[in-house]
Amino acid sequence: MAYIYPVCFNDMAKVKILFTIPNFDTAGSGKALLNLVKGLDNNLYEPHIMCLHTRGDFFKTVEASGYPIHVYHYLNKARPITTLLSGCWRVSRKFKSIKPDIIHSFNYSADYSEGLAAKLAGIPWVFTKKNMGWGGASKNAWLLRSWLATKIVVQNTDMIKQFYPKSKKVYLIPRGVDVNHFSLNLENSKESNAFRYIICVANMVPVKGIELLIEAFNTLKGKYSNWHLLLVGDVSNPYGNMLKEQVRILQLEDIVTFTGKVLDVRPYIHQAEVFVLPTKNEGRREGSPVALLEAMACGKVVLGSNIPGIKDQLIEFPEALFKAGDVTSLTLKLDSLLSLSKQDLQKKGLDYRVLVEKCFEMTQEVHKHEKLYKSVVN
Repeated sequence: MAYIYPVCFNDMAKVKILFTIPNFDTAGSGKALLNLVKGLDNNLYEPHIMCLHTRGDFFKTVEASGYPIHVYHYLNKARPITTLLSGCWRVSRKFKSIKPDIIHSFNYSADYSEGLAAKLAGIPWVFTKKNMGWGGASKNAWLLRSWLATKIVVQNTDMIKQFYPKSKKVYLIPRGVDVNHFSLNLENSKESNAFRYIICVANMVPVKGIELLIEAFNTLKGKYSNWHLLLVGDVSNPYGNMLKEQVRILQLEDIVTFTGKVLDVRPYIHQAEVFVLPTKNEGRREGSPVALLEAMACGKVVLGSNIPGIKDQLIEFPEALFKAGDVTSLTLKLDSLLSLSKQDLQKKGLDYRVLVEKCFEMTQEVHKHEKLYKSVVN
């Protein structure tokens, strides 16, 4: 089954790129893909998108963008091997029918069936590695996925050091943000009041360490009674339920707010003065967390755990890093910020905005991808 939304392309020599992603259920990865697609030079590139299904609120946004979308089951299980091979052959025929010059995978798992299908179709295959997952049962899958790739996009320097120290396939392309969309002012931001706000915007899963932030906030609540904590993200899962229970037990319901999943985080970011990302140094960790960059672009002072991805983004602000998983370290850093006036935090926040404009602006991410695509087709 496929839905094709026609786009007018006048130059037949354009490079056709098929961007693949399993779904648009979680907007983070989908937004990264769509922002890249929108940024590409329309005179040079013809983007197409392939996904497994049409579910997810963000799919409607992608659909409205007008780019061709192919809804197709392009992933296959690795076992049994006969099913894998027959499935990959089927997918390879679908790829050939679309006739892309490049396939760029935004599937962040260790799946290698897509790469095998691209190989059978004779189409260069690129994938973006978003997180630090590698070992355990998926190690061999990551090795196969990497071997099948024509090029590999990594999002932080630790990925090169740990996974690809000698590979010539690798391109370092950190995430970027639209500094016009995430700006210092927002007309629709929520009205200010007597309260001051800390915020965390995250996919609410255990590796994000949100319980550590709640614990640190609880330690400081008596000292800073006018501060509230905003937690933005989907909590309709077991981990979210655990966080809500933690807040209930600590009797923080009046000063900790769970917003749930929101499509536009800007009003909440603008309501806050301090942004915290307490990701643990375990499991998949981070690649290049865009939520942190969005807060910085909005002129917010940020704190982040000292792990891959985050430490690249805060390389000019070592004082903003705390030891991952260490509540005491986080509490001390948070204490030093909550003691500052609004004016002092606003002044410090401008420096974070400048760093994003210099190193993490969306056009830089797009231009680096265009350079990558040119190297593949040439």
